[in-house]
Amino acid sequence: MSKETKVNVNQLIEQSGKSRWKNFWEKIMPKLLFLTAIISILATIGIVFTLIFETFEFFKRVPLLDYIFGTEWMPFSATAPTYGVLPLVVGTLKVTGIAIVVAVPVGLAVAIYLSEYASDKSRRIIKPILEVLAGVPTIVYGFFALTFVTPLLQEIIPGLKIFNALSPGIIVGIMILPTIASMSEDALSSVPKTMREGALALGATKLEVALKVVLPAALSGIVAAGVLGISRAIGETMIVSLAGGATPRFDGQITDSIQTMTAYIVQVSTGDAGYGTTIYYSIYAVGFTLFIFTLCMNFFASYISKKFREVY
Repeated sequence: MSKETKVNVNQLIEQSGKSRWKNFWEKIMPKLLFLTAIISILATIGIVFTLIFETFEFFKRVPLLDYIFGTEWMPFSATAPTYGVLPLVVGTLKVTGIAIVVAVPVGLAVAIYLSEYASDKSRRIIKPILEVLAGVPTIVYGFFALTFVTPLLQEIIPGLKIFNALSPGIIVGIMILPTIASMSEDALSSVPKTMREGALALGATKLEVALKVVLPAALSGIVAAGVLGISRAIGETMIVSLAGGATPRFDGQITDSIQTMTAYIVQVSTGDAGYGTTIYYSIYAVGFTLFIFTLCMNFFASYISKKFREVY
């Protein structure tokens, strides 16, 4: 056997071995990816069924209508505990509403600036700063709200309590600001340049192009960004637990102590109620209520995205 023939045979053997390994991974990878997808689906189903089963146990002890329409939440009362969830819902909506007022206009303004006005150098500076804000732990935001923002607001609003809805609402707005700004900027940047150039050619100013052409064209992405930010605000825990207080209130005051749904879950989970008690099962009912809120927001975002989606 010549040397050249021997080399060719060795190459064929090596290629055959590589081919076998390649075929092996080609067969096994779809199964591994399918298993990963199944695990994520099963985890979601497990979470939902756990919430449902424990919530049913709670409603065996507390009437459903009393829970939905009740305006007093006093589960730790020794004489007559009440489980009307509306004070927790109102507290959550107060914080979320303030966060929306802070985050949506500022986030949209940042997105328009980055998409339409900022130079490459400015964009390289601002985008990483937004990413840093997104990476700050929420407990740090909570201490910041309690020790810095609240005393600062008390100088402006004399009647503001140490625990209130205003301070955590502002900080939650700052927390969701990077999400809204980044996703809105991506939506605005996806609008074709030809639409901008056509509007400019017709005599529109740069601001008119941004507000009357680019913004409506990217509406579905902007709304989806806003809804995602709102969902994060509704589910925020540590900021409202530290700076919001633990007083469920069914009123419109934002200067007094409140309690949100997530803050109540934290309070009970730290050991304030024994296993198997009505208070223990109440955290599952509140968690299921929070789940319904978030699910509705996601469905709304999906509907808006499909209804106003522009295809270029």
